[in-house]
Amino acid sequence: MLEIKLDHTGSLTIPPEELSKFGLNSGDTVRIEADGELFVIRKLHQKPVFSLQETISRKNIETEIRFIRGVGPKLVELLAKKGIRTVEDALFCLPVRYEDRRQLVSIRQLQPGAVQVFTGKIISAEIVSTKSGRRFFEALLSDDSGTVLLKWFNANPVWMKRTWKTGRLGIFTGEVTIYGNQREVHHPEVEWLEDGADILAVMAADPVNFGRIIPIYPLTEGLHQKAMRKVMRQVLDSFLSDLLNPLSLSLLEPLNYLPLRDSLEQLHLPSSDIPINILNQGRTKAHRSLAFDEFFFWELGLALKKSGISLEDGIAFQVNHLYTKELVKLLPFQLTGAQRRVLSEIKADMISPHPMHRLVQGDVGSGKTVVALMAALVAVENGYQVAIMAPTEILAEQHWHNIHHWSEQLGVTVVLLTSGMKGKAKQQVLQQVADGSAAIVIGTHAVIQDKVEFYRLGLGIVDEQHRFGVLQRSILKKKGVNPDILVMTATPIPRTLAMTLFGDLSLSVIDELPPGRTPIETKVYFENRRKLVYEQIEAEIREGRQAYIIYPLVEESEKSDLKSATQMAEHLANLVFPSFRTGLLHGRMKPDEKEATMRSFKNRELDILVATTVIEVGIDVPNATYMLIEHAERFGLSQLHQLRGRVGRGTHKSRCILLTSGKLSEDAEKRLKVMEETCDGFRIAEADLEIRGPGDFLGTRQSGMPDFRVASILRDASILEQARNSAFNLIEKDNGLKTADGKRIKEELLRRWGTRLELAGIA
Repeated sequence: MLEIKLDHTGSLTIPPEELSKFGLNSGDTVRIEADGELFVIRKLHQKPVFSLQETISRKNIETEIRFIRGVGPKLVELLAKKGIRTVEDALFCLPVRYEDRRQLVSIRQLQPGAVQVFTGKIISAEIVSTKSGRRFFEALLSDDSGTVLLKWFNANPVWMKRTWKTGRLGIFTGEVTIYGNQREVHHPEVEWLEDGADILAVMAADPVNFGRIIPIYPLTEGLHQKAMRKVMRQVLDSFLSDLLNPLSLSLLEPLNYLPLRDSLEQLHLPSSDIPINILNQGRTKAHRSLAFDEFFFWELGLALKKSGISLEDGIAFQVNHLYTKELVKLLPFQLTGAQRRVLSEIKADMISPHPMHRLVQGDVGSGKTVVALMAALVAVENGYQVAIMAPTEILAEQHWHNIHHWSEQLGVTVVLLTSGMKGKAKQQVLQQVADGSAAIVIGTHAVIQDKVEFYRLGLGIVDEQHRFGVLQRSILKKKGVNPDILVMTATPIPRTLAMTLFGDLSLSVIDELPPGRTPIETKVYFENRRKLVYEQIEAEIREGRQAYIIYPLVEESEKSDLKSATQMAEHLANLVFPSFRTGLLHGRMKPDEKEATMRSFKNRELDILVATTVIEVGIDVPNATYMLIEHAERFGLSQLHQLRGRVGRGTHKSRCILLTSGKLSEDAEKRLKVMEETCDGFRIAEADLEIRGPGDFLGTRQSGMPDFRVASILRDASILEQARNSAFNLIEKDNGLKTADGKRIKEELLRRWGTRLELAGIA
């Protein structure tokens, strides 16, 4: 039997999964009538959000691309590779650049570096071979003013010979280059002409390809620009008028943005008075308006989630200091002012009767783990369980090592749950989670698997959240009844990215390092200074300090010239530092082996620790003052910064040497220069975002990042800020989007992002 409780506002919320049982859809209005001792739910007829004409228009833009005239099965297949399956997909497939085809020039007027339209007759056409044996197809074109060479490097020679016959006349378009003293055009577009044809009349009769600024669309193999433009023009002529403008002029005009339909029209059919360089740089009013539109709907979803969270009933925890005060006594250090401030913010959220959704950012070594443990103990004091989810087994193990050490002294049971666990060990942990004997559960994605059932989950802590998606966070939430959610990251995330990914979270920043931390001197050395580096390590150890040597691989790969950790550990121990104690640490070792090695290094039983990036997080050895990172050019900026954070944890001067072969790409050079210049994690994150872009910055498996078609969080940071303010202001004025305009906007929001943002419950 389904039980549904009234919330604090007197509203009745039916879970989305139960709606269909009542014959209802999300957003329906119902009447509840008494029928004896039972209540009957009846659906009320609602005035539709859209008029009949708007409903027809909406259906029209959902038309499959195969119904467009001239689009056969082969073209349908090619367009699908570009993600174009419907008319709407086509409307949002924007040109990648533009060409000015308003003027026909003579061959003598062709300017290197420009895309130009010219005409002429084929004088010769043949396959040419170079001395090195490379073959290409070459045609010589002539008009009254001169000649120009046309070249193709990967064309089918038989087909080319048959098509490019001597004496043929055509209109050609392409970028002019100079090779030696000869002007050339590679892979030009061509429109063949009949003898005696009026060239200007032919161009005027083909406005899709000539006489204006022409859009150049993204292609795939087998799909040609002329065919693509023809399809796009058909779609625009037949369906652009069906595209609805979801945002009102009263919202757009004060910000100087265009409605959606006008923006798309300007980008597919640009006006001749827009400078082509502004078009090609994506800086037109239409580009900015589309970016605003995309950002607005994403931020609106986050704003709705945030307002929904603040209305939900959560757990009103009490802070009784049963375990937290005892932990403070056990810690061998005092909490920093920043840690105490962030803890106060977390406790205020936990005391509140609404669910906490908070992001804690803190640079390497700022003490996030202790803050998380304190929050966890507040939940445990109240008789609730805590789940801590990390993206990798190594990181989960590191958290377990750190947290169970303190918790067990307090009598709090902590278990580790990873997908690598098997058999009886895993069953035992699952049982402890289910019966409540495990107070704190630490693990990977395994924590949110179906078979994991919590006895009483009160707090979910997600570490390195940017590697998880919005959906995974919500699955964790469903493991309890509206548990509090605390998100942590040691990767400083630039403001624009935080706004895009975590707009529904409150933000706390641990912006103070523990006392005694010293600045780390960072230098880039090339291979020829290796001897000096080894001398510096030796001097450091003779002073009583310890050193890390980091390698990108565990074992030598046949295809790679990278030095492997296992082989180099032997080489260093036997030939370079025979009088020092050297240990090896890598991800393929068993957890107890890793812990034993880390403990030996911390207890000064080892002088040098040779390691892979497994030490990126979690090891705190104040006596380690020197880090050598081999093949530093192979690491990302954020990873280099995380690694460097393992030294400089004590009062002694620390150094980090980035050793490189010297064969550096432009990006690698930028990364290493930034590392030399600053230790500020946020500055490093900004630089990393600029160099790699958001997708790579977050990691290729990132599933939380929205797929923006036009907007760029790097280029359009100011537009993102405007969109966020507009979205949050709208929710403030029209909470729940209940006005006529609000309902239309909500419909569009659910259509675009409903499943990605888990918005079904607030429709």
